[in-house]
Amino acid sequence: MSVQPKTIAQAKDQAAQLRREMAEQGQPMGQGKALEQVAKRHGFHDWNTMSATLGKAAVAVGDRVSGRFMGQPFAGEVREMSELRPGWVQLSLHLDEAVDVVTSDAFSNLRKRIRGVVGPKGQSVEKTSDGQPHLQLDNW
Repeated sequence: MSVQPKTIAQAKDQAAQLRREMAEQGQPMGQGKALEQVAKRHGFHDWNTMSATLGKAAVAVGDRVSGRFMGQPFAGEVREMSELRPGWVQLSLHLDEAVDVVTSDAFSNLRKRIRGVVGPKGQSVEKTSDGQPHLQLDNW
């Protein structure tokens, strides 16, 4: 059995993988059936039940989190959180240690409190110049 998904996006990724595997075996499967199969594999009655359960945020106020902000690793605590729309939350994080968000050797910009919006995969839409999300949570 595959690892229990924590988010709807992870469950959908598992359904896509199942469809690929079935197609390779010459047994094509529709997306709806694949979603239902993934839900049943993880002990849910159906996809609607699973998606409603997974639709809740993976973290809550007071939880410890880690990840990367502007390319720098961090660990800290969720201080504020609000749902913007299903799967997307705005977070305020208080970091254990300040991170330098500037890559220049000429100056620094240390941040100990950060705010950001993350989606179903625990990352922001905004990206750095090298294509990495501004904010990426490890334990999403």
